[in-house]
Amino acid sequence: MIGRLVDRFGRTGFAALSSLIWALPMAAWAGSADLSPIDKTAYPWIALTIGLVMLVLWLFLLSRLGRVTVVPRQRRFDLQQMSRSEKRWTLALAAFATGLIAWLNGAATVDWSPLVTAIAAGKIGPTLLAVALAIFLIAMLAGIGFSWRREGAAFRNRAASSLSNVG
Repeated sequence: MIGRLVDRFGRTGFAALSSLIWALPMAAWAGSADLSPIDKTAYPWIALTIGLVMLVLWLFLLSRLGRVTVVPRQRRFDLQQMSRSEKRWTLALAAFATGLIAWLNGAATVDWSPLVTAIAAGKIGPTLLAVALAIFLIAMLAGIGFSWRREGAAFRNRAASSLSNVG
């Protein structure tokens, strides 16, 4: 299975994709650590332990990654093969995705009732904050869509140019 994933995404793409096995539990730990002192219902040490165990597993996977045989061909997420344009748009995609994850993590760990109460009372500051948060969410989603399309187009250009160089 690992061999198929590495063949599909390349070593860099596999490493990035597989990092989710530890990054998501760590995000859960960060959120539960924020909530735990307040409501005493979150158990941050469980999420932290899971995240650290998964980090060790991920590092083990990465240590074995060099031994996987990779057939030379064009891969979308192989940093060594990427053009400058692809790298730039992949970085933009990662930045927008990170912003979205940060927004979602914040949204999941914040008590929204004071904001909703203040908006219902007609206060301008909280209303502007809510509008800014909505604009940020829309910008992250639009940025993900735009940079994904541009990164895909850059990959197709690279793949087409490599085919024309072969033939």
